[in-house]
Amino acid sequence: MSQQTPPGVEATDTATTTTVTTTEATPIWRKFLGSSTGRNIGLIVALVLIFAAGAITAGDSFTSVNNILVILRQASIIGVISIGMTFVIISGGIDLSVGSVMGLASVVATLDVMQHLVDQTHWIFMVVVAIAVGIVAGIVNGVVIAYGNVVAFMATLAMLVAARGLAEILAERRTLTVDSRDFINFMNADFLGVDILIWMFALVALAGWLVLNRTTFGRRTVAIGGNREAARLAGINVKRHTVWLYAIAGLSAGIAAVMILGRTTAGTSTHGTLYELDAIAAVVVGGTLLIGGRGTIVGTVFGVLIFATLSNVFVQNNLSSSVQAVAKGIIIVVAVLLQQRFAARSARD
Repeated sequence: MSQQTPPGVEATDTATTTTVTTTEATPIWRKFLGSSTGRNIGLIVALVLIFAAGAITAGDSFTSVNNILVILRQASIIGVISIGMTFVIISGGIDLSVGSVMGLASVVATLDVMQHLVDQTHWIFMVVVAIAVGIVAGIVNGVVIAYGNVVAFMATLAMLVAARGLAEILAERRTLTVDSRDFINFMNADFLGVDILIWMFALVALAGWLVLNRTTFGRRTVAIGGNREAARLAGINVKRHTVWLYAIAGLSAGIAAVMILGRTTAGTSTHGTLYELDAIAAVVVGGTLLIGGRGTIVGTVFGVLIFATLSNVFVQNNLSSSVQAVAKGIIIVVAVLLQQRFAARSARD
């Protein structure tokens, strides 16, 4: 008589065989598209297609070197804010206050007393003040969220309203001008034919990439976004790290304030209006998960360039800003849907 296999053993063998078969059946192209390299290549393709559309519809005026520099210049300020936003979202948070903090920093740096001190010292003093305002606002956000246990959405929403209101009070609803001609000349200069604003964006992006990919701080940020409790049990001081993350977001807002002061030569409470939404959109389109745990600085840079190029295509073709807003909305929805689909596939694999 043949010996029968116990039911428990048969079930285990079948489950094992099924698991192996499922893993082997996963197409290589699907794994590639789900990787960071595959996502970045997809962003490059999207950027090339948008650029091709602009070249076809607007011709030489779109493909000229001057217009390309215009696109990069327009992308630079929101790009710097987006780098800081990337860190926050990777950790599973959100910061709705960066635009208002940027406006507040621009106002504080251009107050009469600050401009007088700049005249007595050096224009770098104004830069330090603007960046300091951003960092302080970011730390306040981080402390309220980490130690006050307030949801990030509500805490940063409160900062959004408060920072904008404080900027209006300090500026008395006026536009404050930058008096330092040396600062204006420096911020509007170019190096190797490329504007200083573009160089600043490139340096901030490079610094962000190094911190996220080559430091323990970056690895801890990803770990916190992936599983906050597991990160805490692994010995990471999650609360302190959260404060630092929002300080980075504030730092990026302060740097952006310096950039917009150089570009507009004025500080006003209206600076940075809705910039937080543009930054979040660029980060999400760049492949960073809104739930945290995954994201790249390179993807964020491409996301910023995609929206900046798209805006330029609309301007070159004299299309309304309303149509542009609809197109941006569609792009964001498609990006989120693709994120969910690839995330679900990765979970199954």
